[in-house]
Order: sequence, then structure tokens, then C-alpha cells
Amino acid sequence: MEREVLVVGHEGATLTDIAGPVDVFDGANRVRGGYRVRLAAVGGAFAVSGGLRMEAEDLRELSGAVDTVVVVGGFGFGEAARDAELLHHLRRVAADARRVASVCTGAFLLAAAGLLDGARATTHWAFCDRLAADHPSVEVVPDAIYVQDGRLATSAGVTAGIDLALALVERDHDAAVARLVARWMVVFLQRPGGQSQFSVRARVPPVREPGLRAVLDAVADNPAAGWTVEEMARRAAMSPRHFARVFPLRVGAPPARYVERVRVEAAAGVLESGDEGLDVVARRSGFGTAETMRRAFLRVLGVTPGGYRHRFRTSGAA
Repeated sequence: MEREVLVVGHEGATLTDIAGPVDVFDGANRVRGGYRVRLAAVGGAFAVSGGLRMEAEDLRELSGAVDTVVVVGGFGFGEAARDAELLHHLRRVAADARRVASVCTGAFLLAAAGLLDGARATTHWAFCDRLAADHPSVEVVPDAIYVQDGRLATSAGVTAGIDLALALVERDHDAAVARLVARWMVVFLQRPGGQSQFSVRARVPPVREPGLRAVLDAVADNPAAGWTVEEMARRAAMSPRHFARVFPLRVGAPPARYVERVRVEAAAGVLESGDEGLDVVARRSGFGTAETMRRAFLRVLGVTPGGYRHRFRTSGAA
């Protein structure tokens, strides 16, 4: 069965948003077959990042159902999301599609077309707040690499479109096909959708207090240590009560949540690179037991440690 994938572009789209998913589907087509990829935009040809011009079909002239619609992003997303004609034809082609997806700020076009109402979605980290403010009916997931909600799928910025396309290929075929495509493209198969776009420490807003900065760095450097509120407060030269009040205001999460996320990140690194048992990984990362680590992974990443390891281990398999 041939699945028709329609990539919808617009003026000011990012070239990688287009090329990444297209290369994934093309790679899967070479391995297993079953995809026909088309590029369309209102009026046909359009300019992308770097001043290049892409040849495309005229979206207004397309007829018949397609399997998958992929809307790309780029710095021209604002004007594109206000283009009534583009939104009209986007709703039209999406109506009968089996699934609808976006890359990066392409989520703004789906939201403007009303296709994300009531759905969970993500976009480039720099625009998550704007997406939530402009479209309150959308449940924005700011940290995710990609989010799948029913027939809708949205990804974070630029290269995350590759992760999303690999996930769609795996769903259409199997992990072996997606793994082979990922190896051919020299990328991981694929980062779990719930994985954060940035390291935990890098996502913390700038902190003025030197003591608090020292605590954040110390936890990131040694996540397995016994990080109680009392110990963290002592290092920050604050009373436990004051520390517990100030920490979430400055960091955006309670101390325990921050420590848990750092430990998940540390454990994920061990799972990617080693073969230690889950009990050993849990102890090395500060969780104590594999069950505690499992619950933390499900909360933070939406995948079990074993599932996480399987993806990364198989991506590097010969």
C-alpha cells in the first residue's frame, strides 16, 4: 500500500524542516517502499531559509485524499498563520488525512486552522509560550521532542522533525525499518518524544543568588548524592524554610522535582552508553531502586528505562 505524504510549505519556511522528514520517508521508501512524498504550497514555488527557492505543487489545485499531512515551520510562520487561503486549504487536505503533523513552528499553522483545538502539542522551545498564549485551547507540552495525540503529531524545532518522521515510519512499518533509516542518516533512532529539548540545568532561568547557583551545579555534577532540602539549603547558606520558598520561584520547579529530572537525565546517559543492569543504573543515578527509577522515567519522559535503553541500543546495533 502506497501512503501519500503531503508536505505543506510556505514563504520563509526552514529548509531543514522540509528536508529532514522528506529524507526519512524517502529512506523508508527505499528500504520497504510504500511512500509517495509531495511538496505543495499556495501558489506553488516558494522561498525558504537562505534565500533558496523550492519548486512545489500548487496546494489550491490538489484534490483527493492523502495519508499524511506534514506542515513545516520557519521564521515566516507568523504571516503564514494569518493567510486565510492557506489555512482554508490546509483544513481541506487535513479533513480526510489519516494523520496530520507539524514540524517546529508549523504547529502555529495547525492551531490557526483549528486543527489543534483540545489537543496536546509542542513546538520550538522559543515559541512554546507564544503558542500557549495565542491558542489557549491547545495544551502545550513545552519540553517534548515530539507529541502524538491521536491522529495529530507535532514536533519541536528543526531537527526534531526527523525524530517525529522516524516515529511515524516505525508506526507504519516496524522498528527495524526506522532503525535502518536512522543508521543511514547517522542519527539516533529516535529520541523518545518526551525527552527534553535541553539539559535540565540549561533550562533553568538565570539565577542571581550565588548559593543557589552553586546548589544547581552541585546537583547536576553529582545527582546520586543525598539531596534533601536540608542539605541543599545548607549548601546555599539559607534556612530550609527560606530555601524551599525561594527555589521554585527561581528555578520553576520544587527542589525534589529538579533533583528527579537531573537524575533521570543522568540515568538516561548511562542507559545510552552502557549495559549495566537497571538496579545498578538506579543506584548510580541516585534513585536507589529500579522501581523508583521506572516511576520517575514514566513521569518525566513517558517511557520506561528499559524502553529508553532499547531505542538507543538498537539504534547503534550493527
